[in-house]
Amino acid sequence: MTTESETEIEARTSKTTRFAEWLMAREERRQEKESNLEGMIRLNVLVSFLTLGLVGGFEAVHLGLSLIPYL
Repeated sequence: MTTESETEIEARTSKTTRFAEWLMAREERRQEKESNLEGMIRLNVLVSFLTLGLVGGFEAVHLGLSLIPYL
C-alpha cells in the first residue's frame, strides 16, 4: 500500500476548499443577477402600465389590470 504524504493531502484539501469557495461565490453572483432581473421586470411592468395609461386612458389601465388573472 502506498501512503500519501501530508503535503499531497494538504494540496488536495486546498484545491477542494478553493473549488467550494468558487462555487459559493458563483451561487451568490447568480442570486444577485436574478434579484436584478426581477427588479427590471417590475420596472418594465410599471412603465408599461404608465404608458398604457397615458395613451389609452384610465379605462385601458383598468382593463389591463382586470386581465392579469388570465395570464
